[in-house]
Amino acid sequence: MQTYLVGGAVRDKLLDIPVKDRDWVVVGTTPKEMLDKGFKAVGKDFPVFLHPETKEEYALARTERKSGKGYKGFTFHTSPDITLEDDLLRRDLTVNAIAEDNEGNLIDPFGGVKDIKQGILRHVSDAFVEDPLRVLRIARFAASLGFKIAPETTRLLKDISATDELDALVPERVWTELEKALSGKYPARFILVLRSCNALEKLFPEIEALFGVPQPKEYHPEVDTGLHTIMSLNQSVRLSDDTMVRFATLVHDLGKATTPENELPHHHGHEARGAKIIDKLCKRYRIPNKYRELAISVSKFHLDCHRIQEMKPKTVLKKLEKLDAFRRPDRFQQFLISCKADARGRATFEDRDYPQEEYFMAALNAANEVDSKSLQEQGFEGKALGEEIKSQRIENIKQMSAGHS
Repeated sequence: MQTYLVGGAVRDKLLDIPVKDRDWVVVGTTPKEMLDKGFKAVGKDFPVFLHPETKEEYALARTERKSGKGYKGFTFHTSPDITLEDDLLRRDLTVNAIAEDNEGNLIDPFGGVKDIKQGILRHVSDAFVEDPLRVLRIARFAASLGFKIAPETTRLLKDISATDELDALVPERVWTELEKALSGKYPARFILVLRSCNALEKLFPEIEALFGVPQPKEYHPEVDTGLHTIMSLNQSVRLSDDTMVRFATLVHDLGKATTPENELPHHHGHEARGAKIIDKLCKRYRIPNKYRELAISVSKFHLDCHRIQEMKPKTVLKKLEKLDAFRRPDRFQQFLISCKADARGRATFEDRDYPQEEYFMAALNAANEVDSKSLQEQGFEGKALGEEIKSQRIENIKQMSAGHS
């Protein structure tokens, strides 16, 4: 019985990235022997065991064969005579098919170490095409590692996208991969990789539809809405590591792809359409409500945020109320960051100040200075109390605005 550290843990050690989870492969043993040694069986589809002390996963070396659709459509075979190389052969990418023995020696039959040094994502074998989840995984690795994809691997990704295998992906798994990509250093690469292999139009047609849709001429004539979305997403990475902010920025313009012919693409009507499209997207992939709610707020109100300094104090207060800024100030801050990313996501706009952020936050702070308890002590109650609070909030915003001008 021999044990080897495998997969992401070995890859991340070589990249000097903190190792989160350590997975082990065990060669030359049986499930009974593992149980006899105190390991606890947890695998449903194939023998995986938890170490009695570390609780890390130890899987018996195995081979696999395609037996149905989707990434679950495989049958697995384990036996003591399956070698480490047999097990590594079934893995997706060379950078994930490296093992390390107990003495720190690397076993690298497919050139993964070289690909790590060169920053390349390359498939291990042609069996790569059998698992549609690998399209998302490789896009996510491109987003987290910043690696390029080998041309021959891109061809296989296109082959997968040309089938109906992507339709078999479990919705929650699609969201898991997108969320992981959004937490990476280069989340825009997730979108660009999917687009390069024709998978974006199948998995996220709402985003694919943005490419080719013109932007307002005053922004930059050569940047369409798809490219603007990519640029905005890149800006959100510079501004925040919050995946909710990054998701909201990614989907903020989805309504522009459905602009009627008689309406300019930057007309106000697209915000309401965008909110409906975001809602459908979130339902399809079972995306958590907190993501959906922020994204819809950004879709509906980002143009208002850009113009907030032009609005009357009464209107500013209405916008704060619609954004639920008084009850949810943290989400309001997330909203402002997304709007800032959108404003900067244009050619020549990248490093511009965004005074709207400070102004809108100052308006909230000014409105919050109204003391409702004091007003109640003065005898205001019920509807009259609500109207007085509103009146004083508007006056405070007015004074704040005068100080900013």
